[in-house]
Amino acid sequence: MPGRSGRSADAPTGVFDTFARNIEVAALDEHQFVHLLETLRILDDAEAGYQLRHLSTDTLAAIVRDASKEQLNALEEHRELRRVFLDEIFDRMSQHFLPDKAAQTELVLSWRFSGGNGTGGYDRYQTIIEDGRCRSGRNLARQQHTTLTLCVADFIRLATGNANIATMFVSGRVRVKGDYAPAVRFSSYFDMPKPG
Repeated sequence: MPGRSGRSADAPTGVFDTFARNIEVAALDEHQFVHLLETLRILDDAEAGYQLRHLSTDTLAAIVRDASKEQLNALEEHRELRRVFLDEIFDRMSQHFLPDKAAQTELVLSWRFSGGNGTGGYDRYQTIIEDGRCRSGRNLARQQHTTLTLCVADFIRLATGNANIATMFVSGRVRVKGDYAPAVRFSSYFDMPKPG
């Protein structure tokens, strides 16, 4: 969840957000969509002043809302962009964490993303909520309470407020191993974006 805070003072956030919000995502085919994201990543890698983290949460959510299933699937299939987006979302989770909502919660949630390079063909991340704090990242080697398995495109929709976890459970798009309750309550511990 790219955040509303944590930006450097000299970051061109307003300009970058305005640019991103004015892109007609629906006018792009899936290859053009991926090419646009590759260009943004290249600017980031070159330290050219524009970075994915400069996008506000609401702008990223709007881009995902406007993206077609084919565009998000193409993002998921692009190994480099897939990792960039997953890392970005997990890096930002702590910025959107609502400690008051999770005051008595201790949870280790493991995420498995199909089509990955890791063990068993999955990319693996964990989110740990304890002592009123949240931290997330690539497999943090903690014993999990719950494991969620889903595709990257669905996770991106979920993390940007463009999908509902309960609906994904019912439709079988998310598989749960372990306790269901933490998975159902998980999004309530975060200030979720409003893509509308």
